[in-house]
Amino acid sequence: MSKLHTILGANGTIAVPLSKELLPYTNRIRQVSRNPRKVNEQDELVAANLLNAAETDKAVAGSDVVYLLAGLTYKTSVWQEQWPVLMRNVLDACMRHRSRLVFFDNVYAYGKVDGIMTESTPFNPSSKKGEVRAKIAAMLLEETKKGNLDALIVRAADFYGPGAVLSMTYATVTERIKAGKTCQWMGDPGKVHTFTYTPDAARSVALLGNTDAAYNQTWHALTTKQLYSGNDYIRIACELAGRPFKVQALPTFGVRALGLFVPILREMVEMMYQYTSDYQFDSSKFEKQFQLTATSYEEGIAATLK
Repeated sequence: MSKLHTILGANGTIAVPLSKELLPYTNRIRQVSRNPRKVNEQDELVAANLLNAAETDKAVAGSDVVYLLAGLTYKTSVWQEQWPVLMRNVLDACMRHRSRLVFFDNVYAYGKVDGIMTESTPFNPSSKKGEVRAKIAAMLLEETKKGNLDALIVRAADFYGPGAVLSMTYATVTERIKAGKTCQWMGDPGKVHTFTYTPDAARSVALLGNTDAAYNQTWHALTTKQLYSGNDYIRIACELAGRPFKVQALPTFGVRALGLFVPILREMVEMMYQYTSDYQFDSSKFEKQFQLTATSYEEGIAATLK
């Protein structure tokens, strides 16, 4: 009988492609969220609120591998209140049921990095959201250090890809090209900004979750080495769509002003350091371990626009 793989945060941007990437490893996939839906015909559905310890425990019970891909409302106060509770519930459930844990994380805990982000980059958050991410990652690392849990962290850069409607580039590039509007870019479009392609991220999570030697380490998801700026990203998208290349930059004060009317942009102001300086993310560790190469921007943007 194949092992039970449980996805906490079902039907999200990474969870859907992950559900397909897991099929070579198992035919037993449990989808968990408040309103889970099947991705594969044989998927098991469990409705649960991960802020509830008992419901989380029930959702994890019997799992060999648990993937934590859940998201919370993108609001600092919500993150500060709810992320530590959610992480505690998941850690406790995984330890109780002896399930391995794969946590899909972002780079907020690193803060502003001068140079290239690697797995050994120290936590030095420069935002309140980053402080939350550092706190919950530390909770996981503490349990693995004590030997209470087999777990790993997979980090991705900002992402883009087919159906990635929560990505920054979806609203500012993909949707605007389809509507015949000028593309926008937050911060300085001349700065390098690395993006992880969502199918590459899902592939990375599945591979790491099914590799014994990968546990109790931090990994960066497979990500292109192309050092492209916002201008480069938009130029490729415009060329592929047969549109003239034009960029409307949104500086920090512009994002702050728009935030008066658009709540999500209000929450983005403290993260603008990611868009006003070079943002370089490296996945060499993963590439060397698994002998894989990331999808190029040219290929990924083409698939995204389709």
